Amino acid sequence: MFEHLDMFMFAGVCLALMAGFPVAFTLAGVALVFAFVGYGAGVFDLSFLSFLPQRIFGTMINEVLIAVPLFIFMGTMLERAKLAEDLLENLSYLFRNIKGGLGVAVCIVGALLAASTGIVGATVVTMGLLALPTMLKRGYDPALATGVIAATGTLGQIIPPSIVLVLLGDVIANAYQQAQLEQGIFTPETISVGQLFAGSLVPGFVLVGLYIIYQIGVAWRYPEKAPTPDYDEDDINLTWRNIAIALAPPILLIVSVLGSILGGIATPTEAAAVGAIGTLLLAGAKLASLQSHAQSRYVVRIIWAGAVALVALIILTTNTDPRLDMLTPAT
Repeated sequence: MFEHLDMFMFAGVCLALMAGFPVAFTLAGVALVFAFVGYGAGVFDLSFLSFLPQRIFGTMINEVLIAVPLFIFMGTMLERAKLAEDLLENLSYLFRNIKGGLGVAVCIVGALLAASTGIVGATVVTMGLLALPTMLKRGYDPALATGVIAATGTLGQIIPPSIVLVLLGDVIANAYQQAQLEQGIFTPETISVGQLFAGSLVPGFVLVGLYIIYQIGVAWRYPEKAPTPDYDEDDINLTWRNIAIALAPPILLIVSVLGSILGGIATPTEAAAVGAIGTLLLAGAKLASLQSHAQSRYVVRIIWAGAVALVALIILTTNTDPRLDMLTPAT
């Protein structure tokens, strides 16, 4: 029975998540509970728990993982600035004469959001709140509309700058170096996050292309599920200039972030900082079109973000290791 503790632990994680417990507390709590269960069964040594502090401090001082909160900040600011709303409105008008054009626009906007933020949650929530009401209003089949949004939302997992790729880059690099050391290669090469980004570009674009082809195919085969929307000439003020203005911010952000990484100009952490500054500028430009009461709310959040960034900069420039402070005797 005890040799199948891993299966029971996996089932416990699933039950806790479905019950609504937070992911972090679920993973840590279930792991600790089963560690003591395994110790009582004689199949686990509690001395392995002594490695937890080292792992925690190792994660805290890992420079690559600094890019994760910066990319999350990018996604949050883009979602709050309502840039995707203008983008979807303009692209849906641009593809108005194509069968399934609205679905195609949703796929492209989802890909651009994924490439701008790298966060699945931000992409899915933004597209769900923004695209789903529009697609249902235009007569799209609910199953098709929700499927398109769910599929395009997952593009943030593979299209750079993906948070998952940043986390995997650290794990894969350590595993690859350890494997070379065990083979007797004492000058091991490493796998960078930039290499993972470069390798995931083609699969990500292939997925986007397949989603678009599927949308057009469904619209041709079942036109009642993806009707072509009608636009009045004076219903919406859209021109090629407006379309270019809507496309420019995310494209410039993507080029600045991914271009600097793939071109070897900046590390993922540095590129994430550039992207965070870019989103602040885009959000600040968007403030001009907001109402005065909303402006104050966004300004407060921007000031708060700047304060957090300043504190982080001070901490990083002190060049101290928290483990050394723990070993320093009190005076």
